[in-house]
Amino acid sequence: MSEADAPLTGLRLGYVELYVTDLDATVQQLTDRYRFTVTATATDAARRSVRLRQGDAIVIVTQGLADDHRASVYVLEHGDGVADIAFHTDDVVAVHEHATAGGAVSVAAPTRRADGATTAVLAGFGDVVHTLVDTDGPGAHFKPVPAAAPTDNDVDLRTVDHFAVCVPAGQLDRIIRLYTAAFGFDAVFEEHIEVGRQAMNSKVVQNRDGSITFTVIEPDTTADPGQIDDFLKNHQGAGVQHIAFTVADAVRSVTALNSRGVEFLTTPGRYYDLLGDRLTPTGHTLDELRDTNILVDEDHDGQLYQIFTRSVHPRQTLFYEIIERMGAKTFGSANIKALYEAVELDQSRPGPR
Repeated sequence: MSEADAPLTGLRLGYVELYVTDLDATVQQLTDRYRFTVTATATDAARRSVRLRQGDAIVIVTQGLADDHRASVYVLEHGDGVADIAFHTDDVVAVHEHATAGGAVSVAAPTRRADGATTAVLAGFGDVVHTLVDTDGPGAHFKPVPAAAPTDNDVDLRTVDHFAVCVPAGQLDRIIRLYTAAFGFDAVFEEHIEVGRQAMNSKVVQNRDGSITFTVIEPDTTADPGQIDDFLKNHQGAGVQHIAFTVADAVRSVTALNSRGVEFLTTPGRYYDLLGDRLTPTGHTLDELRDTNILVDEDHDGQLYQIFTRSVHPRQTLFYEIIERMGAKTFGSANIKALYEAVELDQSRPGPR
């Protein structure tokens, strides 16, 4: 690592900001169903914002009140979605200089706020930006909300495991180069995934301490259109398809989320009938996985358990993933093929299903 790269070693995930059309409904969903806690609020003539936290995951939800506020413009174009993935750094100026020298576009130069914090904003993919900030605090414009008495939380979201990012065909390599050159991320994984007549290319970049991971996916235009194409059409461009949250016990967390009204994608029974041909689950029983619709995959380092929520957004362009890692470092791509094969076999089977 060169001396010029030194500021990037401390880069880590700060917060995720969602721009939404209905702040109250989104906050209620995150608190009532996902057990996030409101920690601060902010309101002015242009926007309303609420800051929430669970474990190390910090989410800010913002609704534009003025037509020309960025949140209002964003949701008009893309619908509700992730607009800002903030990076925490001890040296905003140095990271900003390094990033722009590496090809990142500056949206806002380093500025010292009234509370003493320094911030800057850099363009990422699509209309998603990265705010650089040198404090973990909510900011001078936020008013802290007194913490409620702690209660048992079976949902137990710990951290953001990764962001799944969809980009138009032909942009994958450019986006990967941006994050490796500008932000010092490492390219850690890549694959070509074929699912029936559909196909996609995927590459993964990760910051130095592993706290920020982007799984970037582009459609393979030589294959039939699929879910990545649907996202790009409905979202009108590149963006975050889903956020994955880590948990310590997927069965326990999914059961709790289900009881609170979170709906998950269902898994055909044939997936579990065929599972033994691929692997033997070690962290949960087959019956537990079948009962909760949780998927399991493994790599050379261990296993992972994952499940995806049903999107509640009008454009179906943002959902969440619950993931438990038992050593595995990849992202469950074998599950995509296994699910497809299970559905195909289920549909070809005679009689009721």
